[in-house]
Amino acid sequence: MPKTQTFAVPRHRRRASPGSSLGLRTASTGELIRQVQQGFPFRALDSLESASRLGAAAIAAAVGIPERTLARRKAAGRLSPEESERLLRLALVFEKAVELFEGDAGAAVRWLASPRRALENQTPLAYARTEIGAREVEALMGRMEHGVFA
Repeated sequence: MPKTQTFAVPRHRRRASPGSSLGLRTASTGELIRQVQQGFPFRALDSLESASRLGAAAIAAAVGIPERTLARRKAAGRLSPEESERLLRLALVFEKAVELFEGDAGAAVRWLASPRRALENQTPLAYARTEIGAREVEALMGRMEHGVFA
């Protein structure tokens, strides 16, 4: 796996700002919702790829974008609102994992890509493909952060 960069997340806050790994700069939740509804620019996916080093194909698979659709979105320069919402969900899980691993994006990605018994032996990336699964991955990370491993 290629070397990943450190993704800085301040320890005094949960996240720098939601979606920062997508290269988004939002001042409010309402603004973020409007961006999702418009569909993110394709560069948001590129930003997550750069921050995580997961690779566009792995991100697209986790977000549920088929390869041919991904090529069309890249040519058009924009994701659909539904794809944007799923990409944001993945980015938020990634950002929380980076925070859990104290800014070490490489460790976060290794954890996200490894099967976890608490997630029915699925990887957190696979489990986070649905909203309820993403919430369970975040709950697991919360338990880990507080030293509860059961």
